[in-house]
Amino acid sequence: MNLRKTAYLILVLAGLLTCSSCSNKSAYSSKTGWKYNEAENGGFFVQNKYQEQVTGPGLVFIEGGTFTMGQVTDNVMGELDNAARRVSISSFYMDETEVANVDYLEYLYWLSRIYGKDYPEIVRKALPDTLVWRAKLGYNEPMVTNYLRHPSYRNYPVVGVSWVQAKDYCLWRSDRVNEQILVEYGILNHDPAQNSRDHFTTATYLANQYIGNVNKNLKDNNPNGTGERGVRWEDGILLPNYRLPTEAEWEYAAYGLVGNSYANNIAEKRIYPWNKNIIRTDSKEYYGSLMANFRPNSGDYMGVAGALNDGSMFPAEVGSYWPNDYGLYNMAGNVAEWVFDVYRPSSFYDVADMNPVRGNIFTQPVRDADGNLVEKDEYGNLTYEKVSIEDNKTRRNYRQADNINYLDGDALSQIDENSWHNDMENDNLVSENMYQYGNRSLISDETRVYKGGSWLDPAYYLSPSARRYLHQNEATNYIGFRCVMDRTGQQVTFNY
Repeated sequence: MNLRKTAYLILVLAGLLTCSSCSNKSAYSSKTGWKYNEAENGGFFVQNKYQEQVTGPGLVFIEGGTFTMGQVTDNVMGELDNAARRVSISSFYMDETEVANVDYLEYLYWLSRIYGKDYPEIVRKALPDTLVWRAKLGYNEPMVTNYLRHPSYRNYPVVGVSWVQAKDYCLWRSDRVNEQILVEYGILNHDPAQNSRDHFTTATYLANQYIGNVNKNLKDNNPNGTGERGVRWEDGILLPNYRLPTEAEWEYAAYGLVGNSYANNIAEKRIYPWNKNIIRTDSKEYYGSLMANFRPNSGDYMGVAGALNDGSMFPAEVGSYWPNDYGLYNMAGNVAEWVFDVYRPSSFYDVADMNPVRGNIFTQPVRDADGNLVEKDEYGNLTYEKVSIEDNKTRRNYRQADNINYLDGDALSQIDENSWHNDMENDNLVSENMYQYGNRSLISDETRVYKGGSWLDPAYYLSPSARRYLHQNEATNYIGFRCVMDRTGQQVTFNY
């Protein structure tokens, strides 16, 4: 245990010994004196056995903190879109490796089993584009046929997925993990008979719109109830959703500066996810080997036979090369990765300095006239709608649902002044006219950031500060993704 963990543990133990009400605070209310979890007192439930959030499958804990996001070296592309800025990031969890082909095939299999008969278009919509491997003047046809499905590539990072497909995978994964948790708790049994209309999702389960194959529900002390109930969010049993990382989270985790921090200072700033700002290791055992899978020179994708420099012509297996100080693999090289953010050149000047992001669109579950959640849709999911300005007119922190263009300002500099006036009069807040998408730029409200170098990129893109972008419905043979999960409550953990 290092000094930081030891010091924190001492503080926690001291707090437990000196807090006179700590031993009783889970038994009764300190404000009303009423006992919790007692039928005679109405049965108000408080989880008194909760310790801390468990680490979900595949994840590594990323302790949050402050760092300087943005440019750390000369921008060889001459872009002015990543000015250095100090920000703070909350603790979170991130996939140890990129999502692999076998992981994505599991997803496709589930979709085919649940939706294949009634809604085959849902399965087709999720299929990666394997034709991204084709080259007009190159021979990559074996990769078209083999890379996604052949067992030789099962542990290689999935590519050919769009931002939309990656986002959908994250949500599906959330539901499968929470379903398995309920099975392991003995609350549900596995139910292979699920179908397109009736299958487990976390949202429908919590809304009591999915019952499932129940093994044993929790005891309910509500005197007006039935004596049993399903799991609620307040129980602390279910995990938050997996999702795509924000650009700031990805960059913060990639640097892994936790290995260089001491006494609230960072001893050595990095250009790459490792120290010394060199692209080859100087360790005796692997001296001269490349630190990541990338293209060091034009036409050189893996080195000379007998002494291959990175050993990979295309992507390498997930978990290859050396992890950074958070234990994350391939945060430089192998495949670039989708992040949540909508791309704007000016984002680093505009976004918040705490958990910065651009792309928020606030939604809420659809309710009927009586305020009850409407029944799940034909695909077995809850339906959501954008929040309305009318419902939020008394709020100070936000009013409208779509905040992609908040503080963007570029509408004022449109080439077509008439279009700008028309947009303002009709509350058209999208940026197609602002940026002349498809005519003068590739920037729109559906243009997303991707981070990290890949197997076909030069060393410049290995720096976590580098920014690139692509339309959210497009895919390539060098972009994959990994998921993250929010950390609830305490920002430190002893699980890492």
